Amino acid sequence: MAPAGAESPRADVVVGPDGRPRCPWAGSSARSDQDYLDYHDKEWGREVHGEQPLLERLCLEAFQSGLSWLTILRKRDHFRRAFSSFDPDVVAALTQRDVETLMQDVSIVRNRRKIQATISNARATVALRDTGGLEALFWRARPLRHRRPVRIEDVPAKTAESAALAAALKTAGFAHLGPTTVYAAMQACGVVDDHLDGCFRAGPTVFA
Repeated sequence: MAPAGAESPRADVVVGPDGRPRCPWAGSSARSDQDYLDYHDKEWGREVHGEQPLLERLCLEAFQSGLSWLTILRKRDHFRRAFSSFDPDVVAALTQRDVETLMQDVSIVRNRRKIQATISNARATVALRDTGGLEALFWRARPLRHRRPVRIEDVPAKTAESAALAAALKTAGFAHLGPTTVYAAMQACGVVDDHLDGCFRAGPTVFA
């Protein structure tokens, strides 16, 4: 039950046991999990800046492809250990022998293409420093206007901006990052804010 005096939540927003309305992927009884709740409340949709944090989000979204995000969340600390906290210089220097070692690490997702893509993405991140850096390229994708979604079906899987960014990343040497994966990264890093209308974590209705 919502606190006294609070507005009624929108149809797709789910009110949690703490009385806070949330996006249903974080608050529904079928998928409710503390890892999801913490990620929704403290991270998803908040702005992420800096070369290393952005590389991490892009690589984790690539690892998530075909899997549940909860799987990646629960393995995130292991990914950070395996890939030296996604330090671009360290990951860029990994060799084929390192790939084989990572393929034996049961604590991460043992997908050869995704592991190799992580190394490629680190090398591309290092190379981008000569032309403005990953930060400038990634945040260039922020749309001029972005309306607050009201229902789950209002949230797109990809956009023209994510397609353009995916193409730019591919040109720069990044791998395993299509428009859908890139849009998920844009959502995660606050380039767009897709918290539903009525969610307590929703920011401004539009970006000017």
